[in-house]
Amino acid sequence: MNFQCPACTAKLLTLALTAAFMAAFPGCTDNTKAPTAGAPVPAPAPPAPHVNTYTTNFPLTENPMSEGGRWMEGKTVGIDWGNISTTPGLAIGTAGPKRFADATALLTGTWGPTQTAEAVVSKKSVFHYPEVSLRLRSAMSAHNCSGYEISNSLKSDDTAYLIIVRWNGPLADFTYLVQDHGKQYGVTTGDVVKATIVGNVITAYKNGVKLAQVTDNTYPEGNPGMGFNEGKNGDYGMTRFTATDAPITTQSQATP
Repeated sequence: MNFQCPACTAKLLTLALTAAFMAAFPGCTDNTKAPTAGAPVPAPAPPAPHVNTYTTNFPLTENPMSEGGRWMEGKTVGIDWGNISTTPGLAIGTAGPKRFADATALLTGTWGPTQTAEAVVSKKSVFHYPEVSLRLRSAMSAHNCSGYEISNSLKSDDTAYLIIVRWNGPLADFTYLVQDHGKQYGVTTGDVVKATIVGNVITAYKNGVKLAQVTDNTYPEGNPGMGFNEGKNGDYGMTRFTATDAPITTQSQATP
């Protein structure tokens, strides 16, 4: 008498069918490995910080300069200072009527604290006290303009100078942080002036060479910008301007 086990027969049939399926379709097997219990899961990489960069060679004829709302101006917004105007390829300043009412323009928007501003100089005929200025961590509202100014004279003799100035807010309220004199600080057509701020360190450059450095803790934030000295000082301006809040990873040539 043969004993038949229904459960055993079913199990053998299932195994036979599985083996036949795997032989016919070898690519359909599941090779997924179960995750190891307790294995650390890598954290996702943090997103890269947003970087602002703005470059212009002043392609428009505007008075005051706006470039689609990218600029706020010393007279239009600040009231007590002057505006900057442009013709294609050149920016110049028209100072306000009072002492120390420099022509000033700041970029709009929100900028990170590490900032670089750079400009190319244009010089024709100058007299009195012509200056091209870069602004860092600056702010402007009616009757108030604060931040840092880095200015080079356009004189070509020993009366030339470089100044780094903290603007304290109201018109004519400022503090000199650096006052250096000598023809090596003067600039002319084609020279590139640059200023950076990293932490509390402000550095001024001419054609890639460091000219001066100072520390100040007053302003932790603000916007970059540009400017020209008070009064009438001749025919001069800027042909290109660039500002960025990108991290600074390299150092320019040290002071010779």
